[in-house]
Amino acid sequence: MTLPEGTIKLSQVNTELDISPSSTTINMGAAAVRTLAGEPSGAIGMSDLQGKSNAQFITASGGTITTSGDFKIHRFTGPGTFTVNSVGNAAGSTTIDYLVVSGGATGGTRFGGGGGAGGAKQSYPNPATGGLPVSVTGYPITVGGGGGASSAALSTTISTSTGGGGGDGDSGAGSPGASGGGGAGRFSSSGGGSTPGEGNPGGGANGSPLGGDSYTGGGGGGKGGAGAGGSSPAAGGAGLTSTISGSSVGYAGGGGGGHGSGTGAGSPGGPASAGGGAGSPGPATGTSGTANTGGGGGGGGYWSANYSGGSGGSGVVIVRYKYQ
Repeated sequence: MTLPEGTIKLSQVNTELDISPSSTTINMGAAAVRTLAGEPSGAIGMSDLQGKSNAQFITASGGTITTSGDFKIHRFTGPGTFTVNSVGNAAGSTTIDYLVVSGGATGGTRFGGGGGAGGAKQSYPNPATGGLPVSVTGYPITVGGGGGASSAALSTTISTSTGGGGGDGDSGAGSPGASGGGGAGRFSSSGGGSTPGEGNPGGGANGSPLGGDSYTGGGGGGKGGAGAGGSSPAAGGAGLTSTISGSSVGYAGGGGGGHGSGTGAGSPGGPASAGGGAGSPGPATGTSGTANTGGGGGGGGYWSANYSGGSGGSGVVIVRYKYQ
């Protein structure tokens, strides 16, 4: 904080200097008081402390750095290191906010289930001293691509896992993951399970026991909700919308299920802003998840041929802190 321009209480000076309790008697000639007042020698009065601040802020490097108001934002789309050079103090900033998203999974082939979204964990927004404490060190960052085993991590402190792949073929079950993949849709099949705290299950498929060409794979799960069951359209689970980057961006939406008819409508993925890929409307491959969102790929369709699912979107790690 900054001391008032008008009347100042001694307790306010102690608070500014991180002296506890605030009722502690102040030595006006102490080095900390002189530094705050900007008076290295001579007599110091309370008026010398008006409008002064002892705030010190985190300084750091790594990733692509932008600013938004009083905050710095470090964005990592691949491996790197978030290096803290100084920690700051309670009057400035001592902690960080973060968003960690793994890569999404690939959608299934032929009536394919939608791919599950990558795991997502967020601590935002917090006060400048109310987030994740950091120390002066380097924090290794990992960011995986979409479509395969793809974790993301901020050092060993915060980590997430990849989404589950969509089910393949007529009745393949969705795979488990951070968010589960949707089940394949010509016959009935189950969606994949999810990891608590990272995502939601995939939707099962509701095809006929005798099979049929007009059914849809289940939607992949997303951070914000489970994938829809395999009726047309079978949407992917909703994602997470965050402004930690300085603008509103969607992450970790599930992929939509692939349709099995050339005349059927495509199954949408999660909300477009959440990075989920749309399922195929029949004779086409599923849409891939958006890069650096962790969205699941859409399921592939079927119409006289098998069509593959879209790839999952790659992950991202974002760190934010107050720098002034």
